[in-house]
Amino acid sequence: MNHNISMDLITKFLTHQASADELDTLDEWLRDDENEKLFNDYVQTNYAIDYQMRQFDANKLKSKLQDLMDEEKRTFRIKKTRNIISYSAAAVVSVLLCTSYFFKDSIFSKTIETKPRIISNNIVVGSDKATLTLEDGSQIVLGKGNAYETQNVHSSGEKIVYREDSSNSEKEVYNFLTIPRGGQFHLVLSDGTEVWLNSESQLKYPVYFKKGKTREVELVYGEGYFAVSPSTEHEGSKFVVSNQSQEIEVLGTEFNMKAYKGDINIYTTLVEGKVVVSTTNGKRELLPSQQANLNLNDNSMDIASVNVYNEISWKDGVFSFRRKPLGEIMTVLSRWYDMDVVFENPDLEKAGFNGVLDKDQNIEDILNTIKNFKVIKDYEIINKTILLK
Repeated sequence: MNHNISMDLITKFLTHQASADELDTLDEWLRDDENEKLFNDYVQTNYAIDYQMRQFDANKLKSKLQDLMDEEKRTFRIKKTRNIISYSAAAVVSVLLCTSYFFKDSIFSKTIETKPRIISNNIVVGSDKATLTLEDGSQIVLGKGNAYETQNVHSSGEKIVYREDSSNSEKEVYNFLTIPRGGQFHLVLSDGTEVWLNSESQLKYPVYFKKGKTREVELVYGEGYFAVSPSTEHEGSKFVVSNQSQEIEVLGTEFNMKAYKGDINIYTTLVEGKVVVSTTNGKRELLPSQQANLNLNDNSMDIASVNVYNEISWKDGVFSFRRKPLGEIMTVLSRWYDMDVVFENPDLEKAGFNGVLDKDQNIEDILNTIKNFKVIKDYEIINKTILLK
């Protein structure tokens, strides 16, 4: 088996896309000790799963890999199929977290070269929290331990759910859901559409949608993942997500939209279905796995194929960074951990990093991962500010 094929099979295995025949081939390949270094180097280079990735017991790694391969092959045989499995983005999340199992069960040593300087660390992991602003301007804090209930609205503290209007009222009543830095929240609109809002985001939406009319919400700023209830279930009414610079028309689909304040680009990524992105320069249709990049400086739009999982993993509790510059990565992390980041050397902002990181990790674990991959030399933490060196 040549080098390229072996790397392809390892990748397929780690993402649960390998057929039974391919698993057998990889099994046999790993039995050769000469392939050990190839396997180890590839995993270390491409999968920054945890900060313990310094040295590891290759035999133990191969043993754990063998156990999982055996289990996968048993699953194939039980199902009596040898077709390649294609998982949804949600399933891939569990696969990557399972991959992290490789790197967290004492496979890699936990040694760290130098101890970072931490004067005081007040940085905490983000959580489910939001502020609901009602039509009359009153505000309700939502989050763990803060239940909210009215006749047609219910919040458990992790999400807020709106029920349909049984009275068929013609009055338009709007609410705002605002997510602070260090927060996220799940919203179910009255038509059944689900929205996951990322940190530092705000959505404006009607409490009820008028039957037969266009269902419209506004992503005022920030990032949201939309799973839209099909128009066929709402008398053919289309669904529109707008902001100040573009409008997205959908008939029933799933997509991600990122439009943070201060950014010069708005990104719309289609997961499944079909959307039409409209700007003052015209309309563009997206196909699944395509992303529209609207440049606000000149209102131009580019469309490209992307790895969807990397774009939407945030909603499932994972940061997936693939060839991302450190400056962009730290912007994402600063929103989730509600912290400030200072680069001692501005050139560090351009340094690239690949990694799949659990959002429940404390910030020190993530910084140690980045440090041990030689992206940074060291770091300091003072209250809620990180200095990268």
